[in-house]
Amino acid sequence: MDLSRRIGSLLILGFPGPVLGQEMEICRDIFDFNLGGVILFNRCLHTPAQPANIISPTQLNELCSSLQKLTDTTLLIGVDQEGGKVRRLRPEAGFADSCSARQLGITGERTSLTNIEAETTAAMLAMVGINCNFAPVVDLLSNPSNPVIGGIDRSFSEDPMVVARHAAVWIEAHRGKGVLSCIKHFPGHGSSAADSHLGFVDVSDSWQPLELEPYRLLLGEDRVDLVMTGHLFNRQLDPDHPATLSAAIIDGLLRSDLGYEGVVVSDDMQMKAITDHYSFEEAVCRSLAAGVDMLVFGNNLDYGRDICPRAIRAIENGLDRGTLSETRLREALGRVEHLKQRLGKNHD
Repeated sequence: MDLSRRIGSLLILGFPGPVLGQEMEICRDIFDFNLGGVILFNRCLHTPAQPANIISPTQLNELCSSLQKLTDTTLLIGVDQEGGKVRRLRPEAGFADSCSARQLGITGERTSLTNIEAETTAAMLAMVGINCNFAPVVDLLSNPSNPVIGGIDRSFSEDPMVVARHAAVWIEAHRGKGVLSCIKHFPGHGSSAADSHLGFVDVSDSWQPLELEPYRLLLGEDRVDLVMTGHLFNRQLDPDHPATLSAAIIDGLLRSDLGYEGVVVSDDMQMKAITDHYSFEEAVCRSLAAGVDMLVFGNNLDYGRDICPRAIRAIENGLDRGTLSETRLREALGRVEHLKQRLGKNHD
């Protein structure tokens, strides 16, 4: 497969609707452009009256099966199923309820409840055909009033040792069911006072190096499948760009200093922290050049029919202009292919 045909595997897209139709853009993107993955939602934020992806266990299993059948490779099918307020598979749709990270982490060093919750969650995801959970959050509870982390109980603890211990149990339970986990939001979202969905988030004066400790601990135990970047500006680490677009933070801090060699995935590239400050093409090329391997476009805050071909063109243009190197692109492709080899192919 030539390089241009492989570029689509670096993209993860969302799409509306609970069933596939032959004319849907997501089918084209998987079949024609070799799309790397999809992300599923239980609400359609751009058009609230429109059905989203998740209606019931039976429907979701059929949707995931239909998606996988569109490709001869493994499609990454991801979801945010952290527990608590951030869970796309909800009781009202027939799925098991689940505790928040804070409810689990409040037990301190004891992880028995976390193990039960993680095994239940992983089994539920595997049953319906989801092979990647964009969880657990390993941000520290640095700011309890943080509107997107501490304020909604997404952090296990303010203690990095407790965070790492509970995250490790979560990850191992998912691995036991053949489901990937993704720790987030690097290099640390716990001290923020704003929401990167809504705009620029500066953690320069609140972030502490201690927020790296869960990553250091988990990497030291080979517990990491994927790392998600946060769209966080931190002049302590990079005076110019947020983490997702920062070579100093991804290639430097995460890879060189912490020694991470696996897949780095972006947070949603349609968040205003990115779209308010960078053009589509610049954001795509800068993030890949910085060391991100897979770009997420949730297609839920806003819907774009042609994000996949647009992103591929942006990458090809970046290669032509020299703002993105073929070496960097091949590194990303190699990491993604290696990750998918771990999952294997599972057609129903």
